[in-house]
Amino acid sequence: MTTQPSRRSLLKAAVTMGAGAAVLPALPAAPSSAAALKHPGLLHTQQDFDRMRAQVNAGAQPWKAGWDKLVANGRSKSTWKPRPLETVVRGGTGANHVQLAIDVAAAYQNALRWKVSGEKAHGDAARDTLNAWSAALKAVTGNADRFLAAGIQGWQLANVGEIMRGYPGFDLDRFKKMMLTVFYPLNNQFLKGHNDACITNYWANWDLCAMASILAIGVLCDDQAKVDQAVEYFKHGKGNGAIMNAVPFLHPGGLGQWQESGRDQGHASLGIGLMGVLCEMAWNQGIDLYGYADNRFMKGAQYVAKYNLGETVPFTTYKWGTGQNCAPREQTEVSAAGRGASDPIWAVLYNHYGVRRGLAVPYLEAYSKRLAPEGGGGDYGGAKYDHLGFGTLTFTRATATAGGGGGLLPTGVSRTFESVNQPKAYIQATGRIGATALTLRIVPGLSDAKGYSFVDSEGRYLRHKDFLVRFDTNDGTALFKRDATFHARQGTADGSVRLESVNYPGRFIRHRDNVLRLDKAEDTTLFRTDSSFRPAT
Repeated sequence: MTTQPSRRSLLKAAVTMGAGAAVLPALPAAPSSAAALKHPGLLHTQQDFDRMRAQVNAGAQPWKAGWDKLVANGRSKSTWKPRPLETVVRGGTGANHVQLAIDVAAAYQNALRWKVSGEKAHGDAARDTLNAWSAALKAVTGNADRFLAAGIQGWQLANVGEIMRGYPGFDLDRFKKMMLTVFYPLNNQFLKGHNDACITNYWANWDLCAMASILAIGVLCDDQAKVDQAVEYFKHGKGNGAIMNAVPFLHPGGLGQWQESGRDQGHASLGIGLMGVLCEMAWNQGIDLYGYADNRFMKGAQYVAKYNLGETVPFTTYKWGTGQNCAPREQTEVSAAGRGASDPIWAVLYNHYGVRRGLAVPYLEAYSKRLAPEGGGGDYGGAKYDHLGFGTLTFTRATATAGGGGGLLPTGVSRTFESVNQPKAYIQATGRIGATALTLRIVPGLSDAKGYSFVDSEGRYLRHKDFLVRFDTNDGTALFKRDATFHARQGTADGSVRLESVNYPGRFIRHRDNVLRLDKAEDTTLFRTDSSFRPAT
């Protein structure tokens, strides 16, 4: 394959991005959450911090290994001293943006250590770093690369500010002003104008870092319009970071070709990491971008992970336009440059799709385990501060452990469910019981982590509707999550369970005339056995 010159070099001093690649039809918009924004509600919620603290204090793995990785990083020391600048420059003469990137990494790492350990010295270090920058910084500038600094360091700073919200002495109002007046205008300018370039000229990661920053600033500043702006662009944007352009082609085996896969694997991984950040922040606000367009992002992430694990992947010729005049270009094969990248981005993806959702994602799982425990800024050499990292500590959720969803069932495993009083009759995708066993992945309940949800191989959830049991795709609504969550009660036979509805207490899944129904409990032996099912491998 002919080596492709950098698009950044083609528009070094001014512009970039354009229309040229095949544009796929946009999907119908789904409304974003109308409820008040949640805090803390970006990459980490309070529930996440509680889990980290409990597991680290218990010495449980792999959380303890992730914690040790954090503590060993010199930027996590409470003695850290920030070096704020009035003007940050990325690209061109006087570049100094790494100074900001390093301080953001230090602030994040100290904030994490404070939240997990409770040590005030680390909270003070994070606070002082953020206060120093919000007091000094007036502008982010440089050539076109200034948009990357505003995007990447924008979403990272907003995340640290969100963690530190309410900390004594943290000047949140001044910090918000910095985010709204220094970072957001550049993010917004790029998404709307793409530096006056052809719309496909800029790679996916340029859009993605701007989208991530806008959403993060929206949550930090309680600005629903900015959250909606990022969500809308993800779904229907014209640039390469919108989901239908970031994953332009689907391939057999649940794979989706990533937009930068023909460029190099370092940048392909960067884009995957940035979309993961965007999706996780949205998820914590009740917006499911992970699952949008039939899990299209999952397919793109699986594709990149599979290739970087050393396996082959299919490739469809990718065409796009460059510069201001959309000069045609194309790539005909996946690029091996940078293959096997070690970016700390995979834990969040595996723990969402494989654990939280219970889907089969073998390549995400393998890559996550290969790189564990993930480090962060400063652990990967040079100026590699594009990712906050430490996902093994922050995103790992328990899998295949009794009690993961309430105690009577393991989570993160797959089981069939056999009727106790009709042996060899199993729960089926038709909403009936029959001889063909349906394998279901058991995951913590969508609406209550003390309950359970059950997912088939197509990603559909067992749920009740009109008091009948069926399998549907998660539409992201609170009603669906309740309909698809059940508490497990002891069944009539050893090892069996009865599944009680979360939103209709006292109603259980039972079979009657071979049809699965959600019926009100009756104090009879027949009802108790009709509603008892034995999980089996």
